[in-house]
Amino acid sequence: MGGLIGVIASVLGMVALGVVLRVSGLLKAEDARPLNTVLMYVGMPALIFTTVRREALDPSLALVPGIGWAVAIGGLALAWLLARMLKLEGPTAGAFILLAAFGNTGYIGYPIASAMLGDPGLVRAIFSDIFGNTAAVISVGTLLVSRYGRREVKVSPIREILTFPPFLGLAAALVLRSVAIPVLVTDWLGALGKLVVPLVMISVGLTLKPKAIRGHLAHVSAVAAVKLVVLPLLALGLGTLLVLDEASLRVVVLEAGVPSMMLAMIMGIRFELDVDFIASAILLTTVGAVVTIPLFQLLIG
Repeated sequence: MGGLIGVIASVLGMVALGVVLRVSGLLKAEDARPLNTVLMYVGMPALIFTTVRREALDPSLALVPGIGWAVAIGGLALAWLLARMLKLEGPTAGAFILLAAFGNTGYIGYPIASAMLGDPGLVRAIFSDIFGNTAAVISVGTLLVSRYGRREVKVSPIREILTFPPFLGLAAALVLRSVAIPVLVTDWLGALGKLVVPLVMISVGLTLKPKAIRGHLAHVSAVAAVKLVVLPLLALGLGTLLVLDEASLRVVVLEAGVPSMMLAMIMGIRFELDVDFIASAILLTTVGAVVTIPLFQLLIG
């Protein structure tokens, strides 16, 4: 219990630093965009490459993204039903479905999995994120929201995943596992990878906007209920049924219960979804996850 609280407190401290930097005027919310670009194209591929390359891989890891896919499909189905029941339409309905089904498995999942379980936890989070959540977002999610947005965008899921920088980092790590790489290069990549966790959390703090939640509380509460409670319960049930090892079980439950993904904001702008609703849901689920993530981890034992 004490260790888990320490992990969450450490992550929250970095988020709070981002909030302080924004409130003080030293940085602006817009500064998160170049920061996220550096993270996406440099930091995360470097972190993924160095972690996966040095960690032993087991065939049972395939179950982790498999559960990620099952959780995403279950989330999509439930969110679609709720959107119809709540009579949501067009851009708001698309945003609702996207936010309820898909989580911040990279930006939030990686730091917490790493802090809780070290490299074994981080490797599982990487596989869950890239082959599970991200693959589902790019293939199913983008096709779905393209039907709800005000703007028509042609989507090529295969091209999207093959040009996704973290995927390229993972592919390189798998291909080059048996290739000798100079220590100077691996140390350099390792140093870049170490920047990811603090910079990700600061970026989250920069983008949280409490005012955005006004007027959307009822509907974003429904998003939070699905994302933070129903989906981790589904992951816990599937993981227990498939008899996952403890580290894998903890990671699949964690990844199922992380807040709504920040990538939804970029997708919202791209497809012209309801961006105010997206900002509100990201904020509420991020705050709510502070309570629900530790509770589900304690539930595992």
